[in-house]
Amino acid sequence: MKLKLSRTFLGMLICGGLSQAAAAQAPAKTIDGWVLAFSDEFDGPALDPAKWTSYKDCWGGNNKERQCYTGRPSNISVHDGALDLTARFEEVTGPSLPLDQRKPGVVTPTATKPFTSGKVSTLGKFGFTYGRVEVRAKLPTGQGVWPAIWLLPEKFVYGEWPGSGEIDVMEAVNIGVHCVDCPGGMQNNVYGTIHYGSNMHHQSQQKAVQLPKGTEGDWHTYRIDWLPNKIIWYLDGKEYNEIKLANWRDKLQHNAVQLAPSIQNAPFDRPFYLILNFAVGGEWPESHDLAGVALADYPKSLGVDWVRIYTCPTMVTRDGACLG
Repeated sequence: MKLKLSRTFLGMLICGGLSQAAAAQAPAKTIDGWVLAFSDEFDGPALDPAKWTSYKDCWGGNNKERQCYTGRPSNISVHDGALDLTARFEEVTGPSLPLDQRKPGVVTPTATKPFTSGKVSTLGKFGFTYGRVEVRAKLPTGQGVWPAIWLLPEKFVYGEWPGSGEIDVMEAVNIGVHCVDCPGGMQNNVYGTIHYGSNMHHQSQQKAVQLPKGTEGDWHTYRIDWLPNKIIWYLDGKEYNEIKLANWRDKLQHNAVQLAPSIQNAPFDRPFYLILNFAVGGEWPESHDLAGVALADYPKSLGVDWVRIYTCPTMVTRDGACLG
């Protein structure tokens, strides 16, 4: 069992305020006025259905991914205090459309894919606008892997993807494989990204940070602070990317994607939900590094130690302060 110690509770433990067992499980309840609104320490015997929905489709995300998400215990499991989303090299047939694109009374076409894997989200369980998202995770390695921690809007108020926005807390491809253009010759980049715009004018802003050499397959903490006027990304508590409101608004206007002037923070001003998934293959990983998908070393997993989301119960100022 992994110990899960926040600084606040570690200090209480040292001072004798908590037992070691209690401190090992308890995240901080508040941070600078922000309140812990959603958390999962994955200490139960299975995925909590009150917090998470598992996916079952062979859609491929419009990225030509090679997995079917099944929802089976062999692909989604909780044990030893962590969630494992496990990809397996096994052929499966299932619906070729995601659930929200299937029509009642119409037979959904099927697809057969060579891998199975796991995907879960808080859609319909928990959504939020502005806050801090922290996830401690252990990434899979190998050519063709594509793990992600990301946010999508609950409702596509500003149009279909990418018009209503996407926030990627972390995504990575091909971690740990040989990379000609990477420092040290190994792929160890993780990315913080936003997507927005329209189908005709898809916009994205992205920045990479390198995992410390030799820790590519170890536990790291991925975090964003989503504020009204900017989004900030962190790796293990160190900031590496900041995208300000003015930057995405300017690009929207430049590309004639007009939003009402009164909607100052669009499209990142509506409730979003959290997604955790482990994709295999797809256009991005298969076109980089060693190319394609390596078939060795399966099964492999995206491990998630804990998820914590802090929100402001009153009002957030433009500089990110939570008014109590």
